[in-house]
Amino acid sequence: MPSLKDLKNKIASVKNTRKITKAMQMVSAAKLRRAQDAAEAARPYAERMNAVMAGLAAAAGSSASAPRLLAGTGSDKVHLLVVMTAERGLCGGFNSTIARLARLQAQELLAAGKTVKILTVGKKGREALKRDLGQYFVGHVDLSDVKRVGYVNAQAIARDIIGRFDAGEFDVATLFFNRFQSVISQIPTAQQVIPAKFDGAGVGALYDYEPSEEAILADLLPRGLATQVFTALLENGASEQGARMSAMDNATRNAGEMITKYTTIYNRSRQAAITKELIEIISGAEAL
Repeated sequence: MPSLKDLKNKIASVKNTRKITKAMQMVSAAKLRRAQDAAEAARPYAERMNAVMAGLAAAAGSSASAPRLLAGTGSDKVHLLVVMTAERGLCGGFNSTIARLARLQAQELLAAGKTVKILTVGKKGREALKRDLGQYFVGHVDLSDVKRVGYVNAQAIARDIIGRFDAGEFDVATLFFNRFQSVISQIPTAQQVIPAKFDGAGVGALYDYEPSEEAILADLLPRGLATQVFTALLENGASEQGARMSAMDNATRNAGEMITKYTTIYNRSRQAAITKELIEIISGAEAL
């Protein structure tokens, strides 16, 4: 049984922890509102961009002059997995679910005889995958100094991916991130970006284009990739804050339960100590 002083110190420590988790919950709630607004505002643009390129791809995809970002290399031997996670922890299962999905995909590809390369965005994903898949790492993007992710950050990541593709380092590229649904629900997502895939790509183009579809796609595809990366970063940002808010709320409630538990133990131990002292005093008085 711990002493009364130990119990008192433990109660004080848990109370301090509860103050921290409560503060982090409130900060995450404020950040979540901005991050959610940004993610939701980007979705219509990304969907419209996807629809325009889907129409162009339907007309140009079978052409011999189709851009390589759309047509691919003609092989799927080498896969680049772009694993996008947070730079910080204390956000529940947010990072682990993305890492788990990427690990599962990597293991399936390796079992099928494919070559896997991993580009990590965010420190936590790199740490989670380092033990099992560290030998397949080919690069890392550090966003720890970026207070608010912008399109320029997405462009830099997209340029890195395209540069590796042009250098012949891989055949297929896939983004891994969490799509924000609600504070308690984030959906781990794997999205192939090279060769480009679009929802509704089977729909024929409704317009005649000048210049040709191939020329327009050659200019739009890099922008489209940057838009997909930016959308994934925004979805991740909202998901991270939602997961952290939920995790800190749970931690705050758990701390409250621990304080109640330790306070009860402290009071009982104190009562027992007082009763014991009274018995000793009474027994001593009766012995005189």
